Amino acid sequence: MEFASFVGRVLFVSVFILSAWQEFNDFGTEGGRAARAWRPKYNAFASHFTSHTGLQLPPVDMKHLVAAAIALKGLGGVLFIFGSSLGAYLLLLHQAISTPILYDFYNYDADRKEFGLLFTKFTQNLALLGALLLFIGMKNSRKHGRQARKKSTKAKTN
Repeated sequence: MEFASFVGRVLFVSVFILSAWQEFNDFGTEGGRAARAWRPKYNAFASHFTSHTGLQLPPVDMKHLVAAAIALKGLGGVLFIFGSSLGAYLLLLHQAISTPILYDFYNYDADRKEFGLLFTKFTQNLALLGALLLFIGMKNSRKHGRQARKKSTKAKTN
């Protein structure tokens, strides 16, 4: 069962590791294609966020945002392969930040082609987020289950 779990984690994380590797190779001096793709998406997200909340998001250098995404996916992926909750939390943080920015289906009308494509990718990333939450929950319940069993001791009879 441990081997199957390990293979499952490797297959799950391959999406993140391969993406981080591709972005790393393309990074260059300005952040590469990822930074060029993120810039308009981040600006649209920031204006949408400001119009709904009245709060202003800080300006962000896309090169730094892409570097942080590469680090979160790479480090989180490697740690997750070995069953670390920290790796799952890093991947969870990446998903929580990047998903609403990259897959901005909410900026399109429902009858446009882009809406359907972005909404599909958005829901797929929500599924990845759910799988990470499931892993964290199972890891925590296993840890607490072991502690509960360890505490139960037999009473000594004299």
